[in-house]
Amino acid sequence: MDGIIVVDKPEGWTSHDAVNNVRRLANTRRVGHLGTLDPMATGVLPVVIDRATRLAQFYLRNDKIYDAWVRFGYSTDTYDREGTATSVLTDPVIKREALEDRLEAFRGEFLLAPPAVSAKKVGGVPAYRFARQNVAVALKAVPVHVYALKVLDVEGPEAHLWVHCSSGTYLRSIAHELGQAMGSGAHLSRLRRLRSGEFSIEQAHTLTELESMAAAEGNLADALIPVTGLLAEFPTVVIDDVTAGLIRQGRDFAVSPFRAQAGTRYVKAVSSGGELLAIGEAKLPHLYHPVVVL
Repeated sequence: MDGIIVVDKPEGWTSHDAVNNVRRLANTRRVGHLGTLDPMATGVLPVVIDRATRLAQFYLRNDKIYDAWVRFGYSTDTYDREGTATSVLTDPVIKREALEDRLEAFRGEFLLAPPAVSAKKVGGVPAYRFARQNVAVALKAVPVHVYALKVLDVEGPEAHLWVHCSSGTYLRSIAHELGQAMGSGAHLSRLRRLRSGEFSIEQAHTLTELESMAAAEGNLADALIPVTGLLAEFPTVVIDDVTAGLIRQGRDFAVSPFRAQAGTRYVKAVSSGGELLAIGEAKLPHLYHPVVVL
């Protein structure tokens, strides 16, 4: 079970809940995930299993794609529908043209402050812990990049948006700031992640589906993307048995210029039998050091 299962996380579950469920089904302790989803959110949650957990570092900055619904008319303390209202409830009728004008400020690169109720750490402590104790902390705005932001639909006080953004972009913060810009207040009412890096909703399995697969002996592996199929953007280098032994000792290895062009930062070292041995990082032109050995 070395690989990744893409879970379609249900609403109401934490990412940790989903990981624990896969841990139980796969009967292994070595399970993690590649990017937290709030309990309210649904969709793509890549779960890494066994030796694939060593590859998680290469997915930390993955772009994300979301379907997001913003409800205008009032703001909340969590910037989503699960929070307490912080303004008077109204039911504005949102004009698409006015919305498009305000959205321009949220396209491209800009600074965005995380919500007070978030996993963003302050002195090593998640901000939501301070918020629960009513302790005010200043969360520094961070640079984010929104590559595309489209209005799919506007109905009454709610707008449906499609967002392609960098890692670390809080859609709750965008909804909150957009409400301020529109003069009505707003919060995130629904969120569905459609893609995280190379993993898409088309590859995702519901927890119910995974339960059924696990109940049929051995079939959980049908949902697994094996380690050899991961990090497809890294060139693959086939390694002979002698070099494989050196790599396992942490020794540098040479790569043919026909397999990896000069300037290629990472390569996948694969055995003649197709087993992923290591991820190598360029040390010199065509000389790589195994930074992760599987």
